[in-house]
Amino acid sequence: MKNRQSAFTLLEIMLVVAIIGVLLAAAVYKMGPALGVAQAMRVKGDIQSIRTSLMSYNGMNGFYPTTEQGLNALVSRPGSEPAPTSWRQLMEVLPKDPYGMPYMYRYPGRKNPNGYDVFSAGPDRIADTGDDEYGNN
Repeated sequence: MKNRQSAFTLLEIMLVVAIIGVLLAAAVYKMGPALGVAQAMRVKGDIQSIRTSLMSYNGMNGFYPTTEQGLNALVSRPGSEPAPTSWRQLMEVLPKDPYGMPYMYRYPGRKNPNGYDVFSAGPDRIADTGDDEYGNN
């Protein structure tokens, strides 16, 4: 009796790899919008956390940090005027936006002239362009 060996041919293996590649490409294409939604939700959550800390800062001192003091005033005591009278650390570290950049802060704000602006510079990482994300500001 002949001992017959069965194995996959190179053509069959290449066909399976091609099918897996097409399926992966379709999955990545379909998941693309979900990534954008996740990034937008993260920006909203981070900005809400920063706003809460800014409200605490204002409640303790009677004013918000200046644009120059920035959000770092929530992490370390500002050395410039106006000096906070009752400072304490409100955040351990400042979060970065989903694009790897620090959140932007302006007081008084351009979008909110009677308050402050906290926003992400968006995917292009350049402030004051059309893709900036302000959370629900």
